[in-house]
Amino acid sequence: MPQRVQPPEVNEPLGPLPPEFAAIMRPELPGLIKEIRVEVTRAYPEYAHLLNGPNAAAIRQGVEHALSAFVDRVADPEAPSAVRDELLRKFGRVEAYEGRDLETLQGAYRLGARVALRRAKTIGRRYDLSPTLLLTFADALFAYIDELGALSREGYQEVQGRSGSALDTMRRRLLHLLLAGTPLNHATITELCEQAHWTLPDEVTLIALRAPVPEHIQASLDGDVLADLGVPQPHLLIPGPFTPARREMLESAAYGTPLALGLTMPTAQAADSLRWARRVLQLVDDDIVADAPVLDSADHLVTLWLLSDPSLVTEIAHRELAPLDKSSGTRRTRLVETLHAWLTTRGTADQVGDALGVHAQTVRYRLRNLEAHFDGQLDDPDRRFAMEAALRALHLHDGGVTH
Repeated sequence: MPQRVQPPEVNEPLGPLPPEFAAIMRPELPGLIKEIRVEVTRAYPEYAHLLNGPNAAAIRQGVEHALSAFVDRVADPEAPSAVRDELLRKFGRVEAYEGRDLETLQGAYRLGARVALRRAKTIGRRYDLSPTLLLTFADALFAYIDELGALSREGYQEVQGRSGSALDTMRRRLLHLLLAGTPLNHATITELCEQAHWTLPDEVTLIALRAPVPEHIQASLDGDVLADLGVPQPHLLIPGPFTPARREMLESAAYGTPLALGLTMPTAQAADSLRWARRVLQLVDDDIVADAPVLDSADHLVTLWLLSDPSLVTEIAHRELAPLDKSSGTRRTRLVETLHAWLTTRGTADQVGDALGVHAQTVRYRLRNLEAHFDGQLDDPDRRFAMEAALRALHLHDGGVTH
């Protein structure tokens, strides 16, 4: 339990919060973050789209970091803030890309502060904190909100300063709305399509690129390609069928810049196409997928599926392989390798032996052991499927690069 904070006297002038107060605040952060998210999305429905779009993870990370940084500063006024500063500037950039007035974001910040102050009053009653200490907290909190707002304004003004023509700005906003999952019949999308002279297609292909993107790429793209190349995760939207001519255009324009192709999808599912393309780039960084100048998500669909939730895969493997838990480490490893080879090949003992580099008789011995451990479960198609999927995923994650 945190040490009791010694509150200042009631008539004492406001000053910095005592460092010990951080120990009281920190355990409250997870619940506070959830509460702020509910309140903000209720008051500002446009943020609900962002929190379910391709930038959702970055937005949640920014909110968590901003709140944690406040607590860190209470514990240590000299705590570094460079990461937080850049995340808050990114919030401002997103607002500019979305075409919103910055007041919307500022309002969300102020609402978050009110939720935090409400939580602080509850804590105050729990720990019998003085009114002066809570007043000091409120003063520090709203000063902090002003600081966050100033940082976001920097990012907002940065985008406005380099936004280019009104047509480019409209098309970039249109791209963000499509990726946020805005209904295609929404009045704003219809209006932007008309103003941007862009015909809403039935299907699209999203492209994820690695930053930084050379300036010449934008000018080399077809005129109907929507692009956002100045963000930390640059991306393109190619409307209509992804023809050989489109691919040639893309590879020529982006020559030398690594990229991943998303799947061609109905326009309403544009965010899925981009999410998978970005995930392929991440799998390259994780040394699971071999790098190449142009990566195609279509070549890695099974890998994307099997590694979509590593924690769940680990849990499935733990449950499915539980009958082997009583075996020793080395023996269990050999049995798992044999089971994986047998499930994958469904071959003879000779074929499994060739795959493992062991004698067929050894394979037969291990298979008899497996049958004894699993007591007929290997005859169940559903169990075999679950085992094979989990083992394939673990093999991909631990076994290195695939092509």
